[in-house]
Amino acid sequence: MNRAVCIDASAIVALLTTEKFTAPATARWKTWIEDDLRILAPALLGYEVTSALYRKVLRTAIHQEDCQAALQQFVEMDIEYIHLPELHLKANTLAKQFNRPNTYDAHYLAVADHFSCPLWTADERLFNTVRGKFDWIKWIEEID
Repeated sequence: MNRAVCIDASAIVALLTTEKFTAPATARWKTWIEDDLRILAPALLGYEVTSALYRKVLRTAIHQEDCQAALQQFVEMDIEYIHLPELHLKANTLAKQFNRPNTYDAHYLAVADHFSCPLWTADERLFNTVRGKFDWIKWIEEID
């Protein structure tokens, strides 16, 4: 069986730094690895993670050295980056459907929809916007 999950940048940043959702994100990641799941994300994940970590440096939430260490850990993670041109069309449609201010989050939704897999997030705004519309969006603290 080729089971998969999609993960967004908010959940990855929780994995890489100490914050509110670090413990559940770490537990979820370990379970996925143990269960040998494909961990998917749109190709833009690296840009978003790098930006989020850098913003933490600017806010002095982490030091630059910690940012670099987290990025090194990130690039070593077993994530399958999805770059399918048709996902941009789906992301645009989803962003419009949910009145999102940009299409970044919608790309994660498009990947999850395309692969019929859950999307795990620690982004409360995204989760609250689409929960109830897609049963495959999952809150990082959810119990399976």
